[in-house]
Amino acid sequence: MKQPFFAQIFVFIFLSVLIHTHAENHQTSALEWSQWLGPNRDGVSHETNLLTEWSVNRPQILWRVPIGDGFSGISIAKGRGYTMDTMDGKEFIYCFDISKGKEIWRFQSDEVYLDSMGGHGPRSTPTIEKNMLFAISAHGKIYALNAQNGNKIWSHNLKRQFGGKTPRWGFSTSPLIEEDLVLVEVGGRSNASLVAFDKNSGNIIWKSGKNKIGGYSSPIAITSYDIRQAIFFTGNYLVSVAPTSGKIYWKHPWETSYDVNASTPVLIPGDKLFISSGYGVGATTLQMKLNNESIDVEEVWRSKVMKNQFGTAVLNGDYLFGFDARILVCINANTGKEMWRQRGYGQGTLILADNHLIMLSDKGKLALVEASSSGFKEKASMQVLDGTCWTVPTLSGGKLYLRSMSEIVCLKITNG
Repeated sequence: MKQPFFAQIFVFIFLSVLIHTHAENHQTSALEWSQWLGPNRDGVSHETNLLTEWSVNRPQILWRVPIGDGFSGISIAKGRGYTMDTMDGKEFIYCFDISKGKEIWRFQSDEVYLDSMGGHGPRSTPTIEKNMLFAISAHGKIYALNAQNGNKIWSHNLKRQFGGKTPRWGFSTSPLIEEDLVLVEVGGRSNASLVAFDKNSGNIIWKSGKNKIGGYSSPIAITSYDIRQAIFFTGNYLVSVAPTSGKIYWKHPWETSYDVNASTPVLIPGDKLFISSGYGVGATTLQMKLNNESIDVEEVWRSKVMKNQFGTAVLNGDYLFGFDARILVCINANTGKEMWRQRGYGQGTLILADNHLIMLSDKGKLALVEASSSGFKEKASMQVLDGTCWTVPTLSGGKLYLRSMSEIVCLKITNG
């Protein structure tokens, strides 16, 4: 029996709305920047249609607001921004409305952290998962908060509970969510270098590793040879573990002065990983190889061509773009061959979008550079902030969020 015409129309409209809503939700999710280095923790945005001719159509500054000291990155989810700062000698997790930058709530996470070089404030970037927020204070307290109102759900004192100690420049790692687990480098004693918590209850699910030296890097999750791995760049080695159990798959030693392994590992699709450190150490690309039921790793190349002090390189095709100390460099990820290098951005930070590098110099200069191996080409630049700028840019919904030690600024950087 045929459906009445109006019933067919109703079904058609209902399905159209459903499909549109699903696509819209998927797009919103894809354009959010809800954790350290974006959707895939690799500094790569899938946004397109960037403004590239700033002499004609400059990025519009939508708002700028004051903020306390800190190097914490900015996470964006569901119309809100999240970061960490300091105020009146205390450290806070801070939530704001992304339309105007107005504060919504703040939660005191610790006392202010002062390192031996005079750096103030928190380093960790909040991770947003549905309606929950996860962040780590510079003194080593991990929190799970309600992302809507800032109420505490659970917390742990990493030093007190696991016997770790604060790294010289404070806890800097950002929590990694893998399924229902929160994965964190603790640097603790008694087989508790790495720890997994149940994201909802905060219960300890597993502890792993005997390394007592905490690094500054944030972990990533990858799949290679159909094996899911959590990759941690600790104070003295790169290590792979099973996310669900903490079982160690492999370790690769990597010593750096003051244990400053700070950049995030970069997956080179397939079976390779890139890591880099400063203090004259350099970089390597490692290849993983399946050996029966185990995984072996070996260096494909190693050189001092790129020495990431604290920023993380980004991958575009076969090429990596990042900072060799204070010089921007492009290298072939598979061979380590230098393609070009360029001064002028200090110890900057960068992300990749629409085949362009969006870069913020350590003195607040914003620049757009072609992500090409054929040569350096700056498309546009403008001064947007003053003072020290060591926080990596955030791009979400066509808006770019930048931070110094005293301000957050929001710019519209796409057409339309």
